[in-house]
Amino acid sequence: MGASLSSLTENETTGPGLGDIPENCVACVFMYLTPPEICNLARLNRAFRGAASSDAVWNSKLPSNYHHLLDLLPLREKINEGLSKKDIFALLSRPVPFDDGNKEVWLDRICGRICMSISTKAMLITGVEDRRHWNWFPTEESRFHVVAYCQQVWWFEVSGSVKFPFPPDVYMLTFRVHLGKFYKRLGRRVCNFEHTHGWDLGPVRYELTTSDGQDAVSEYFIHDIEQDDTNGNIKRGKWIEYQVGEFIVSRSDPATEVRFSMKQIDCTHSKGGLCVDSVSIAPSDLKGCRRKGVFKYQ
Repeated sequence: MGASLSSLTENETTGPGLGDIPENCVACVFMYLTPPEICNLARLNRAFRGAASSDAVWNSKLPSNYHHLLDLLPLREKINEGLSKKDIFALLSRPVPFDDGNKEVWLDRICGRICMSISTKAMLITGVEDRRHWNWFPTEESRFHVVAYCQQVWWFEVSGSVKFPFPPDVYMLTFRVHLGKFYKRLGRRVCNFEHTHGWDLGPVRYELTTSDGQDAVSEYFIHDIEQDDTNGNIKRGKWIEYQVGEFIVSRSDPATEVRFSMKQIDCTHSKGGLCVDSVSIAPSDLKGCRRKGVFKYQ
């Protein structure tokens, strides 16, 4: 394909080619392409390279309130002085920490839509101060480098909230959990299920509510991850994402507050042996858009 594209730019003997297309016309086409596609096409010729650096092109990839993300950066005035829209997109496609580093927000590199992750360090965990019930352990498997481990409790409840001017979109909130405790032994990943118990006796209830009155509830038996999934893969000993539900943002102002929780408060039995990493908030169709290479902007 590279050879065929290259030949299209050669117009010495075959007449007009891609190199003769006006830069502003190329820019108009680039507004409908994904950032990776734009960067790849920028290598074809000078006109494509110029269009790929156009502020108009990259402004179409940024959310309407991207300035709020810039406000989260340290030394904002110095960092953003003289930056092009392409540079700003590149800057914001890397995680931007806030709330003492316990929350991160970034733009998806493919479609430029807002994604967020919230550490359990930013959540309220019932009984977390008692090391007989909960403890923290470091791991490179978490973007926050630490996860909460429930050893044994009767009342299990993890809750949190975030207030943020999300751009208009439909978002999915997800909890990331892991049955059993994992560690490295002789360079190999090993899972310990010694304290894992009780999750098969009742479902875990997940809830979310928003400041504008939306709510969602879902329930899952965590012990189900011991079963094979639809593709025949063993889920036990892996991180699993449990979807709580969707919420819709129609406007960025005022900021949307989202409250969420994960609980199993049936005190007739104890439960334990569960790692809770984080909560993620992302456009509900993000995986499908990335897979198809298409996107929509509100």
